Amino acid sequence: MRILYGVVGEGMGHATRSRVVIEHLLAAGHHVGVVASDRAFPFLARAFAGRAGFSIHEIHGLHLDYKDNVLNVGKSLVTNLGEAPMGLAQNIATAFDPALRTLDPQVVISDFESWSYYYGLNRFLPVLSIDNMQIINRCTHPPEIADDPSFKLAKAAVKVKLPGAWHYLITTFFYPPVRKERTTLVPPILRPAVLAARREPQEHVLVYQTGKNNPGLVPFLQRLPGTFRVYGLGREGEEGNVSLRPFSEQGFVDDLRTARAAVAGGGFSLMSECVHLGVPLFSVPIEGQYEQELNARYLARLGYGEWAPTFDEERVAAFLSNLPGQTGYVATDNGRALAAVDTLLASV
Repeated sequence: MRILYGVVGEGMGHATRSRVVIEHLLAAGHHVGVVASDRAFPFLARAFAGRAGFSIHEIHGLHLDYKDNVLNVGKSLVTNLGEAPMGLAQNIATAFDPALRTLDPQVVISDFESWSYYYGLNRFLPVLSIDNMQIINRCTHPPEIADDPSFKLAKAAVKVKLPGAWHYLITTFFYPPVRKERTTLVPPILRPAVLAARREPQEHVLVYQTGKNNPGLVPFLQRLPGTFRVYGLGREGEEGNVSLRPFSEQGFVDDLRTARAAVAGGGFSLMSECVHLGVPLFSVPIEGQYEQELNARYLARLGYGEWAPTFDEERVAAFLSNLPGQTGYVATDNGRALAAVDTLLASV
């Protein structure tokens, strides 16, 4: 089958999940043409360089700016408006790329990416949505979540993203009741390094920060007891009880599987990896991104960790001194999710 696969570039979780699905599709003999923006483009281009049946095209996507774990709405708006003319021209040019005409896709898969969705819509192609975001709109949530004004805004935003897709495959570690047809919940799609990892707790705490612009993080950690291995700040070195680590997928996974606990934002990918490995997580969602808060609320609700709206020294210290025990979560591989992809494609 000939497949157009769209990957949003904001947040690497979409790209790492898509890499697993694309690898599965190529191994099954499908032809996959990818459109991706921002960091997802070079990541996937390197991962599948030279692979038969694979092509990739760069598109322009929206970019979000953060400062001190807060979404900077004003700066994000100004940045995206300034880049809009160039981005529009690039995306129009991609639509007429001869390589896409050669691919002549029969179906579109989108990981929360709009360009591929509209490409499929214009050509009357079925669009399969594979992401974790649609759970906000397509499931029923308890009143303490659903009645929150921020949840209602997030639900409205997700609702207009990929509306009327042929099917929605939602990856999740929590399972609220599905309220809409053409919706399937499956376990998180995890990268091979995580599936191969074995839990061996040691004394350090892993800390992951999605944005480099958070100067208060290291001083905050230095006031806490214990040792911390920090990823994502864009620098290396030892600063007291804080070790600033360079990017390394295997190094990160090793530090995660051996961590006594983790402290991070509310991003779905790392959170699902912590749940899968049984690493207690203290989550501080990015302010202004309710999807992350939703993940964090369910994390705490199910006993997999705790969350707070800000980096609260007393709450983090209390969490690290009294970590949750066994959670009862049943870890699985990617078999169920990828089988669902195969079944859906076979029915196109």
